[in-house]
Amino acid sequence: MGELLQCTLGHMCPGYFHCWQTFGSGTHHYHGCCPNMQRNLPCAIFISIPVVTFVYVFANVAYVTAMSPQELLASNAVAVTFGEKLLGVMSWIMPISVALSTFGGVNGSLFTSSRLFFAGAREGQLPCLLAMIHITRCTPIPALVFTLISTLLMLCTSDIYTLINYVGFINYLFYGVTVAGQIVLRIKQPDIYRPIKVSLLWPVIYLLFWAFLLVFSLYSEPVVCGIGLAIMMTGVPVYFLGVYWENKPQCFHIIIGKMTHLCQKLCLVVYPDMVKNPVPNPQKKDQNKEDDKSPQMNA
Repeated sequence: MGELLQCTLGHMCPGYFHCWQTFGSGTHHYHGCCPNMQRNLPCAIFISIPVVTFVYVFANVAYVTAMSPQELLASNAVAVTFGEKLLGVMSWIMPISVALSTFGGVNGSLFTSSRLFFAGAREGQLPCLLAMIHITRCTPIPALVFTLISTLLMLCTSDIYTLINYVGFINYLFYGVTVAGQIVLRIKQPDIYRPIKVSLLWPVIYLLFWAFLLVFSLYSEPVVCGIGLAIMMTGVPVYFLGVYWENKPQCFHIIIGKMTHLCQKLCLVVYPDMVKNPVPNPQKKDQNKEDDKSPQMNA
Protein backbone atom coordinates (compact mmCIF):
# COMPACT_ATOMS: atom_id res chain seq x y z
CA MET A 1 0.00 0.00 0.00
CA GLY A 2 2.87 2.34 0.80
CA GLU A 3 4.45 1.69 -2.60
CA LEU A 4 1.08 2.27 -4.29
CA LEU A 5 0.75 5.63 -2.56
CA GLN A 6 4.25 6.55 -3.63
CA CYS A 7 3.62 5.60 -7.26
CA THR A 8 0.36 7.51 -7.26
CA LEU A 9 1.49 10.83 -5.85
CA GLY A 10 4.60 11.46 -7.92
CA HIS A 11 6.97 13.97 -6.34
CA MET A 12 10.68 14.58 -6.53
CA CYS A 13 11.71 16.50 -3.44
CA PRO A 14 10.40 19.38 -1.28
CA GLY A 15 9.47 22.26 -3.52
CA TYR A 16 8.84 20.25 -6.70
CA PHE A 17 5.34 18.98 -7.38
CA HIS A 18 4.57 15.91 -9.46
CA CYS A 19 8.01 15.13 -10.81
CA TRP A 20 9.59 11.76 -11.46
CA GLN A 21 12.78 11.50 -9.42
CA THR A 22 12.19 10.78 -5.75
CA PHE A 23 13.79 9.46 -2.65
CA GLY A 24 12.97 5.94 -1.62
CA SER A 25 14.43 2.84 -0.07
CA GLY A 26 17.43 2.86 -2.42
CA THR A 27 19.98 5.36 -3.68
CA HIS A 28 18.16 5.86 -6.99
CA HIS A 29 14.55 4.88 -6.43
CA TYR A 30 12.30 6.37 -9.08
CA HIS A 31 8.69 5.77 -8.24
CA GLY A 32 6.98 9.07 -7.37
CA CYS A 33 6.93 9.80 -3.66
CA CYS A 34 5.44 12.52 -1.53
CA PRO A 35 8.17 14.54 0.21
CA ASN A 36 8.10 14.16 3.99
CA MET A 37 5.18 11.76 3.67
CA GLN A 38 5.26 10.83 7.36
CA ARG A 39 4.16 14.39 8.16
CA ASN A 40 2.32 15.71 5.09
CA LEU A 41 -0.02 12.81 4.35
CA PRO A 42 -1.43 12.42 7.91
CA CYS A 43 -1.80 16.21 8.16
CA ALA A 44 -3.67 16.29 4.85
CA ILE A 45 -6.00 13.50 6.02
CA PHE A 46 -6.62 14.89 9.50
CA ILE A 47 -7.33 18.38 8.15
CA SER A 48 -9.30 17.60 4.99
CA ILE A 49 -11.70 14.96 6.34
CA PRO A 50 -13.06 17.04 9.26
CA VAL A 51 -13.31 20.17 7.10
CA VAL A 52 -15.11 18.40 4.25
CA THR A 53 -17.41 16.59 6.70
CA PHE A 54 -18.25 19.87 8.45
CA VAL A 55 -19.03 21.67 5.17
CA TYR A 56 -21.17 18.85 3.76
CA VAL A 57 -23.17 18.29 6.94
CA PHE A 58 -23.98 21.94 7.52
CA ALA A 59 -24.71 22.51 3.82
CA ASN A 60 -27.33 19.77 3.97
CA VAL A 61 -28.68 21.20 7.23
CA ALA A 62 -29.06 24.56 5.47
CA TYR A 63 -30.85 22.94 2.52
CA VAL A 64 -33.30 21.06 4.71
CA THR A 65 -33.95 24.13 6.86
CA ALA A 66 -34.59 26.55 4.00
CA MET A 67 -36.40 24.25 1.55
CA SER A 68 -39.38 21.96 1.80
CA PRO A 69 -39.17 18.25 0.90
CA GLN A 70 -41.17 18.94 -2.27
CA GLU A 71 -38.70 21.61 -3.37
CA LEU A 72 -35.75 19.32 -2.69
CA LEU A 73 -37.26 16.52 -4.78
CA ALA A 74 -38.25 18.81 -7.65
CA SER A 75 -34.88 20.57 -7.91
CA ASN A 76 -32.26 19.33 -10.36
CA ALA A 77 -29.57 21.39 -8.58
CA VAL A 78 -30.38 21.85 -4.91
CA ALA A 79 -27.54 24.31 -4.29
CA VAL A 80 -28.69 26.56 -7.15
CA THR A 81 -32.31 26.49 -5.95
CA PHE A 82 -31.11 27.26 -2.43
CA GLY A 83 -29.17 30.28 -3.70
CA GLU A 84 -32.10 31.58 -5.75
CA LYS A 85 -34.38 31.35 -2.73
CA LEU A 86 -32.14 32.98 -0.11
CA LEU A 87 -29.40 34.99 -1.81
CA GLY A 88 -31.48 37.03 -4.25
CA VAL A 89 -29.27 39.04 -6.62
CA MET A 90 -26.21 37.20 -5.28
CA SER A 91 -27.59 33.80 -6.27
CA TRP A 92 -24.88 33.51 -8.94
CA ILE A 93 -22.42 32.67 -6.16
CA MET A 94 -23.80 29.14 -5.83
CA PRO A 95 -23.30 27.91 -9.43
CA ILE A 96 -19.87 29.56 -9.51
CA SER A 97 -18.93 27.79 -6.27
CA VAL A 98 -20.19 24.45 -7.62
CA ALA A 99 -18.20 24.94 -10.84
CA LEU A 100 -15.02 25.76 -8.91
CA SER A 101 -15.50 22.71 -6.72
CA THR A 102 -16.02 20.54 -9.79
CA PHE A 103 -12.89 21.84 -11.50
CA GLY A 104 -10.92 21.28 -8.32
CA GLY A 105 -12.07 17.66 -8.20
CA VAL A 106 -11.24 17.16 -11.88
CA ASN A 107 -7.79 18.64 -11.35
CA GLY A 108 -7.05 16.20 -8.54
CA SER A 109 -8.40 13.29 -10.57
CA LEU A 110 -6.17 14.18 -13.53
CA PHE A 111 -3.08 14.23 -11.33
CA THR A 112 -3.99 10.94 -9.65
CA SER A 113 -5.24 8.88 -12.61
CA SER A 114 -2.38 9.86 -14.92
CA ARG A 115 0.17 8.89 -12.26
CA LEU A 116 -1.57 5.54 -11.88
CA PHE A 117 -1.05 4.86 -15.58
CA PHE A 118 2.55 6.05 -15.25
CA ALA A 119 3.21 3.74 -12.28
CA GLY A 120 1.50 0.80 -14.01
CA ALA A 121 3.67 1.26 -17.08
CA ARG A 122 6.80 1.35 -14.90
CA GLU A 123 5.72 -2.02 -13.49
CA GLY A 124 5.23 -3.49 -16.99
CA GLN A 125 1.43 -3.64 -16.81
CA LEU A 126 0.83 -1.01 -19.50
CA PRO A 127 2.66 0.09 -22.69
CA CYS A 128 6.12 1.45 -21.99
CA LEU A 129 5.21 4.75 -23.66
CA LEU A 130 3.08 5.67 -20.64
CA ALA A 131 6.18 5.41 -18.41
CA MET A 132 7.96 8.22 -20.27
CA ILE A 133 8.27 11.85 -19.22
CA HIS A 134 8.91 15.15 -20.95
CA ILE A 135 12.58 15.91 -21.51
CA THR A 136 12.44 19.33 -19.81
CA ARG A 137 9.24 19.51 -17.73
CA CYS A 138 9.57 15.98 -16.33
CA THR A 139 5.81 15.41 -16.52
CA PRO A 140 4.24 12.16 -17.84
CA ILE A 141 2.79 13.63 -21.04
CA PRO A 142 1.74 10.26 -22.60
CA ALA A 143 -0.08 9.24 -19.40
CA LEU A 144 -1.92 12.58 -19.34
CA VAL A 145 -2.88 12.24 -23.02
CA PHE A 146 -4.10 8.69 -22.41
CA THR A 147 -6.22 9.96 -19.52
CA LEU A 148 -7.64 12.67 -21.79
CA ILE A 149 -8.56 10.21 -24.55
CA SER A 150 -10.19 7.71 -22.18
CA THR A 151 -12.17 10.52 -20.55
CA LEU A 152 -13.45 11.78 -23.91
CA LEU A 153 -14.49 8.25 -24.87
CA MET A 154 -16.51 7.90 -21.66
CA LEU A 155 -18.19 11.25 -22.31
CA CYS A 156 -19.55 9.93 -25.63
CA THR A 157 -22.43 8.29 -23.75
CA SER A 158 -25.82 9.99 -23.96
CA ASP A 159 -26.79 9.31 -20.33
CA ILE A 160 -24.31 10.89 -17.95
CA TYR A 161 -26.12 9.54 -14.87
CA THR A 162 -25.71 5.95 -16.06
CA LEU A 163 -22.01 6.61 -16.64
CA ILE A 164 -21.68 7.97 -13.11
CA ASN A 165 -23.32 4.81 -11.74
CA TYR A 166 -21.01 2.52 -13.71
CA VAL A 167 -17.82 4.39 -12.88
CA GLY A 168 -18.84 4.93 -9.26
CA PHE A 169 -19.47 1.24 -8.66
CA ILE A 170 -16.19 0.18 -10.32
CA ASN A 171 -14.18 2.78 -8.40
CA TYR A 172 -15.77 1.80 -5.11
CA LEU A 173 -15.07 -1.88 -5.84
CA PHE A 174 -11.38 -1.19 -6.43
CA TYR A 175 -11.14 0.99 -3.33
CA GLY A 176 -12.06 -2.04 -1.25
CA VAL A 177 -9.71 -4.32 -3.17
CA THR A 178 -6.85 -1.85 -2.63
CA VAL A 179 -7.47 -1.65 1.11
CA ALA A 180 -7.71 -5.44 1.29
CA GLY A 181 -4.35 -5.58 -0.49
CA GLN A 182 -2.85 -3.61 2.36
CA ILE A 183 -3.87 -6.34 4.81
CA VAL A 184 -2.54 -9.07 2.52
CA LEU A 185 0.82 -7.31 2.10
CA ARG A 186 1.10 -6.71 5.83
CA ILE A 187 0.71 -10.46 6.41
CA LYS A 188 2.78 -11.81 3.52
CA GLN A 189 5.51 -9.14 3.48
CA PRO A 190 5.72 -7.68 6.98
CA ASP A 191 9.24 -6.31 6.49
CA ILE A 192 8.65 -4.40 3.24
CA TYR A 193 9.57 -0.70 3.22
CA ARG A 194 6.55 1.43 4.22
CA PRO A 195 6.76 5.23 4.42
CA ILE A 196 3.65 5.22 6.63
CA LYS A 197 2.49 2.30 8.73
CA VAL A 198 -0.94 2.32 10.36
CA SER A 199 -2.79 -0.17 12.50
CA LEU A 200 -4.70 -2.89 10.64
CA LEU A 201 -7.77 -1.96 12.66
CA TRP A 202 -8.54 0.94 10.30
CA PRO A 203 -8.55 -1.05 7.03
CA VAL A 204 -10.63 -3.76 8.73
CA ILE A 205 -13.23 -1.18 9.81
CA TYR A 206 -13.23 0.30 6.32
CA LEU A 207 -13.75 -3.12 4.72
CA LEU A 208 -16.72 -3.83 6.98
CA PHE A 209 -18.51 -0.67 5.82
CA TRP A 210 -17.31 -1.29 2.25
CA ALA A 211 -18.76 -4.80 2.19
CA PHE A 212 -22.12 -3.59 3.57
CA LEU A 213 -22.45 -0.81 1.00
CA LEU A 214 -21.29 -3.08 -1.82
CA VAL A 215 -23.87 -5.74 -1.00
CA PHE A 216 -26.53 -3.04 -0.69
CA SER A 217 -25.60 -1.68 -4.14
CA LEU A 218 -25.73 -5.15 -5.69
CA TYR A 219 -29.15 -5.73 -4.12
CA SER A 220 -30.68 -2.35 -5.03
CA GLU A 221 -29.29 -2.01 -8.60
CA PRO A 222 -28.12 -5.42 -9.82
CA VAL A 223 -28.34 -4.49 -13.52
CA VAL A 224 -26.14 -1.40 -13.18
CA CYS A 225 -23.61 -3.27 -11.05
CA GLY A 226 -23.60 -6.21 -13.46
CA ILE A 227 -22.94 -3.96 -16.45
CA GLY A 228 -20.19 -2.22 -14.51
CA LEU A 229 -18.55 -5.57 -13.76
CA ALA A 230 -18.87 -6.56 -17.42
CA ILE A 231 -17.14 -3.33 -18.49
CA MET A 232 -14.38 -4.04 -15.99
CA MET A 233 -13.90 -7.60 -17.26
CA THR A 234 -13.20 -6.33 -20.77
CA GLY A 235 -9.70 -5.58 -19.51
CA VAL A 236 -8.98 -9.28 -18.91
CA PRO A 237 -8.33 -10.24 -22.56
CA VAL A 238 -6.25 -7.08 -22.97
CA TYR A 239 -4.14 -8.16 -20.01
CA PHE A 240 -3.60 -11.66 -21.41
CA LEU A 241 -2.67 -10.31 -24.85
CA GLY A 242 -0.46 -7.48 -23.64
CA VAL A 243 1.14 -8.77 -20.42
CA TYR A 244 0.59 -12.48 -19.84
CA TRP A 245 1.46 -13.54 -23.42
CA GLU A 246 5.24 -13.22 -23.43
CA ASN A 247 6.18 -15.02 -26.67
CA LYS A 248 4.71 -12.47 -29.06
CA PRO A 249 5.71 -12.51 -32.75
CA GLN A 250 8.55 -10.27 -33.84
CA CYS A 251 6.31 -8.19 -36.10
CA PHE A 252 4.24 -7.20 -33.05
CA HIS A 253 7.31 -5.81 -31.29
CA ILE A 254 8.41 -3.99 -34.44
CA ILE A 255 5.01 -2.28 -34.85
CA ILE A 256 4.84 -1.32 -31.17
CA GLY A 257 8.41 -0.01 -31.31
CA LYS A 258 7.71 2.19 -34.33
CA MET A 259 4.52 3.57 -32.75
CA THR A 260 6.38 4.28 -29.50
CA HIS A 261 9.19 6.03 -31.37
CA LEU A 262 6.68 8.18 -33.27
CA CYS A 263 4.88 9.17 -30.09
CA GLN A 264 8.21 9.99 -28.46
CA LYS A 265 8.94 12.47 -31.25
CA LEU A 266 5.49 14.02 -31.03
CA CYS A 267 5.48 14.40 -27.24
CA LEU A 268 9.24 14.90 -26.69
CA VAL A 269 9.37 12.20 -24.03
CA VAL A 270 11.98 9.68 -22.90
CA TYR A 271 12.41 7.24 -20.05
CA PRO A 272 13.14 8.97 -16.72
CA ASP A 273 16.64 7.48 -16.52
CA MET A 274 17.50 9.15 -19.86
CA VAL A 275 16.72 12.71 -18.79
CA LYS A 276 20.02 14.60 -18.96
CA ASN A 277 19.19 17.60 -16.79
CA PRO A 278 16.73 16.70 -14.04
CA VAL A 279 15.69 19.15 -11.37
CA PRO A 280 18.64 19.55 -8.98
CA ASN A 281 18.50 17.50 -5.82
CA PRO A 282 19.95 19.37 -2.82
CA GLN A 283 20.46 16.20 -0.79
CA LYS A 284 22.33 14.57 -3.67
CA LYS A 285 24.58 17.63 -3.96
CA ASP A 286 25.48 17.38 -0.29
CA GLN A 287 26.22 13.70 -0.74
CA ASN A 288 28.49 14.44 -3.72
CA LYS A 289 30.37 17.06 -1.67
CA GLU A 290 30.97 14.53 1.07
CA ASP A 291 32.22 12.01 -1.52
CA ASP A 292 34.63 14.63 -2.89
CA LYS A 293 35.99 15.39 0.56
CA SER A 294 36.55 11.76 1.53
CA PRO A 295 39.52 11.13 -0.88
CA GLN A 296 41.22 14.28 0.42
CA MET A 297 40.81 13.16 4.00
CA ASN A 298 42.19 9.75 3.15
CA ALA A 299 45.15 11.35 1.39
